[in-house]
Amino acid sequence: MGFGIKLKVWGDYACFTRPEMKVERVSYDVMTPSAARGILEAIYWKPAIRWVIDRIHVINPIKFDNIRRNEVEGKISSNKIKSALKGSDALLYQDTNAERQQRASYVLRDVCYCIDAHFDMTEKAGPDDTVEKHYNIALRRMRKGQYYHQPYFGCREFPVNFEFIEENVPHSFYSSKTHDLGFMLYDIDFKDEMKAIFFRAVMQNGVIDISKCLEKGGVS
Repeated sequence: MGFGIKLKVWGDYACFTRPEMKVERVSYDVMTPSAARGILEAIYWKPAIRWVIDRIHVINPIKFDNIRRNEVEGKISSNKIKSALKGSDALLYQDTNAERQQRASYVLRDVCYCIDAHFDMTEKAGPDDTVEKHYNIALRRMRKGQYYHQPYFGCREFPVNFEFIEENVPHSFYSSKTHDLGFMLYDIDFKDEMKAIFFRAVMQNGVIDISKCLEKGGVS
């Protein structure tokens, strides 16, 4: 196990979309482990390390809001891009006016979490890759507010503010309650044809202990 970190993340809105909702976007009650990992990778990632989410602390009360957003229906075809690279006369643009559509979204509002995580070394680590080296780099970037690309809460229009926690985790609104949040997306297995992996999420005293949830409920 690598060295652990605690990162406070917060923002005005968040949408951790439930995959079973096909038309409109409906968010899970809390941040998913894969979304938390994506935030850490936006701040610091190398092939030599793999972030592992240990716990998610839910600081603010869970509040939802209904909003409507304009979205683009599709994306530029990969075949067009390949044709353009080969020198063909391909149009690489989207007409947002023609492809725009309105979708309703059931999103989280005024969110704040603490990500408790560590990283493991991967098989791609070289002789110069050490736990101390990557930990110190990640620590420095988190303290300075640096990132490779803007981290976000599920959708790019919901940016993340973050702060490295030096001492204790902030007090949770749910410090004396237990909530069974049902099945939640754990991660995507890219080695197995993008297979979705789910787990039974239970929040105790404002904390979702990922390892304990995996031990009790397993993954499916």
